[in-house]
Amino acid sequence: MNRERARRPGRPRTSPHSRREQLRLAKRAQRRRERAAGLTAVHLKLGAADAERLRAAMALPGFARRLRELLEEALIEVAAYKNLHALCWNRRDRYLSDEEAFRLYERNWRFVDRRHLQPAERALIERLAARYGNGVLNV
Repeated sequence: MNRERARRPGRPRTSPHSRREQLRLAKRAQRRRERAAGLTAVHLKLGAADAERLRAAMALPGFARRLRELLEEALIEVAAYKNLHALCWNRRDRYLSDEEAFRLYERNWRFVDRRHLQPAERALIERLAARYGNGVLNV
């Protein structure tokens, strides 16, 4: 049977590499192109129902934009806000959950430089207070 396969005409050989090696090189080139475009693969384990819903949602137009909006609302980049960065002097995390940031502001309000508070950070604090403090920052 092996002799039959060897004699059968197939696809013409276009590369000196084996089929397995061609596939490996193609995947490597694809990953390189994706990294150059700023794309990263994220692996996560979800329950079957959630994974099915996520697959369906990914097929919708505008999914990446809506996901980005969700992440911007739920996670706060510490370095983007001067006072928050100062409050996180002993943390290594690049991002905080929005609730954790609110609690941090509330607990350490005495260390916040209110006179030099940037408008973006002031808006963030107001948004967090509205969401987690019923519009009030308990200081």
